[in-house]
Amino acid sequence: MAARNDSLSTLTLTDAELRDGLITLRDCLRWAASEFQLAGLFYGHGTESAWDEAVALTLGALHLPWNVDPAVLDARLLPVERARIVALVRERITTRRPLPYLLGEAFFAGYPFDVDERVLIPRSPIAELIEHGFAAWFPEEPPARVLDLCTGSGCIGIATALHLPTCEVDLGDISQAALAVARQNINRHDLGARVRAVHSDLFAALPGSYDLVVSNPPYVDARDLATMPAEFRHEPALALGAGADGLDIVRRILREARGHLTERGVLIVEVGNSDRHLEATFPEVPFLWLEFERGGQGVFALTAEELDAHAASFA
Repeated sequence: MAARNDSLSTLTLTDAELRDGLITLRDCLRWAASEFQLAGLFYGHGTESAWDEAVALTLGALHLPWNVDPAVLDARLLPVERARIVALVRERITTRRPLPYLLGEAFFAGYPFDVDERVLIPRSPIAELIEHGFAAWFPEEPPARVLDLCTGSGCIGIATALHLPTCEVDLGDISQAALAVARQNINRHDLGARVRAVHSDLFAALPGSYDLVVSNPPYVDARDLATMPAEFRHEPALALGAGADGLDIVRRILREARGHLTERGVLIVEVGNSDRHLEATFPEVPFLWLEFERGGQGVFALTAEELDAHAASFA
């Protein structure tokens, strides 16, 4: 990460001075991108560069869509709008809070979700599987019952329900605080008839069987957790760290999942950089590692049949 050069930054000016010098949306975009570049921010919560972050911040602050007509770039902004952008840029740089927390919203699989520090910011590559309706495993008939385990904001399960309008979805999490956010998102998308949030330590309070269990559990190993950029330290530690090798929760999922899957059931789990630990721990298990068009790694799939065949390994 580049060191910040305060001698070049305009953040030494007051908010009022900055607001009065930025007139158009184009002005705000260019200024924000310059300051983000100087600050050496980390981009891992929906954007990949200082420019992308500036676009996301300014459009989000003005409640404009990503595909807004470029002609709006030269529109003059109201003083209150410019003041909001200046305040957000300053807070993003000085606190290192991820932008979705500042805006209170993140997009996942094409849909908006409420987010705050009670939940991880949605960014899983599993979004691509949702957008394709998990067709690789359910080519003819979609799953009837789906479980989003360690749900956090509920984004995986809710997006699945939106893309597959016939399925019923349970959202399970051990964190009551996270479930409160998940319930906000259930209400936001008017899915109360098909989606429910359940307080559960993994499968403990989730009786019955599912055709599909999807999970983005805590999987960060101790070394990665200790060296994460400052932005990640605003996310709930409970949702990130999972022991020395990052597999404390995943081991339990592998051991318990088969008892909650139908005969045609499928388990899909994200383990990120801990994929190497998983393969070293279970070298005899034929994990199917999924590939994604938009990037991402460390997501595996196992069928109920495969879980049966390797039950002894997970015991």
